[in-house]
Amino acid sequence: MQIILIQDVNNLGGANELVTVKNGYARNFLIPNKMAVEASPSNVKQLEERLKQIKKKEEKMMAEINKVIAALQAGAVKIGAKTGTSGKIFGSVTTVQIAKAVREQKGYEIDRRRIHLTDEIKELGTYKAKVDFGNGNETEIELEIVAE
Repeated sequence: MQIILIQDVNNLGGANELVTVKNGYARNFLIPNKMAVEASPSNVKQLEERLKQIKKKEEKMMAEINKVIAALQAGAVKIGAKTGTSGKIFGSVTTVQIAKAVREQKGYEIDRRRIHLTDEIKELGTYKAKVDFGNGNETEIELEIVAE
């Protein structure tokens, strides 16, 4: 029997997938638990339409991500830090400070959990950090740490 999965099912498939299972498994478990629906012609058309909408959303999101990546790579993000006389920073620069600086200077809101520092920033200078947008989309941004 062919069914369309509504949600992810272990060892069977992911949501919005057309799969073939035994009749009893579909009728006694998957369909009553609202994990799947029968693959009737109308349900298959609905699935195709849903997949088209999901693809369109993903393309729109990829265009937005590429725009953000281009803006982040355009120039260094300057971050002010309090320092001692030797150029060492009191404390260190965190991802929260980086996210705030990107919001103020580039105009894009980036979640601090998506920013990954390659090494701790404890002195003035230029550093690199990675921003992971998910789905294999990541970029490296340049950070310029200056004294306040």
